[in-house]
Amino acid sequence: MHKSESYVVGIDLGGTKIAAALFDSNGMRLNREQMETADAQTAEEVVERMIGMIRSVSEGRQLAGVGLASPGAVNSKDGIVINGTNLPEWHNVPLKRWMEAALDVEVQVVNDANAAAWGEYVQGAGKGAENMVYVTFSTGIGAGIVMDGKLLLGTHSFAGELGHNIIDPDGPLCNCGRNGCWEVFASGTAIRDTAIKLVENQSSIITELARADGDKITSRHVFEAMRLNDPAAVQVIDRTTHYMALGLTNAIHTFNPDRIVIGGGVSKAGDLLFPALRSKTEELVMAPYRGTFDIVSAGLKDDVGLIGAAALFHTFDKE
Repeated sequence: MHKSESYVVGIDLGGTKIAAALFDSNGMRLNREQMETADAQTAEEVVERMIGMIRSVSEGRQLAGVGLASPGAVNSKDGIVINGTNLPEWHNVPLKRWMEAALDVEVQVVNDANAAAWGEYVQGAGKGAENMVYVTFSTGIGAGIVMDGKLLLGTHSFAGELGHNIIDPDGPLCNCGRNGCWEVFASGTAIRDTAIKLVENQSSIITELARADGDKITSRHVFEAMRLNDPAAVQVIDRTTHYMALGLTNAIHTFNPDRIVIGGGVSKAGDLLFPALRSKTEELVMAPYRGTFDIVSAGLKDDVGLIGAAALFHTFDKE
């Protein structure tokens, strides 16, 4: 099939929703649909919904392939979701085999962080980079690596789990069951937890902002308080920025990227985060690495997973 005639569907599978979109060979999104997953009881039911959505958004067009971004541990070579984060009872689900049998078209499956990384590389803030590290700081830390223009998956497709690099073996317990992962020091959850502990014994604008929202403290409240020069907020973000930079330093020493793309909710802090993060990372890396990389905010929004999944089949207009 000539590139000008090819269409690809990208699927972004999450714990609460499924999004599907049809893309042409230039990366132009033609159709998009979204559906809830919360009431689906089994993996088979979720797959049936995805198949229906693919048929709906493609509107009878012949497809070059279907790219699927899934949470959790994914064996991309065999298209199996080993355990789907926030997807109950998802263990060793053969997504590729089930969907190819129903659709008679090639299906590729990757972890959602890898899909986001590839999306940013192809159409977002990583476009034009030779080697890119993508990190999303949110509830946890997700990451994906592009080396020499190729998505790095590893032997079992588990490459890029930077959030579970151990920063301090005596540190707090991580959700993965080990202690001291980067995620427990530098994620949005870490910002929240550090702030909660700090303001227990002192007054802070952080508490006032959360109370005004009728909500519990979040990382957003901490950044808002920092903009108002709240001492506790400044202390929390300074600590978190140090740990963010420490993890990025390890990634830079390992992969030698020319660009680091930062996504996730924490990245929305903008000038409250990036100048300090760039400065601290430059300070921590070894001398030969200084000035060899850029740290930038992600360029794509909610559709990053869809774009990355679809681009598994063609890289659109990446040049």
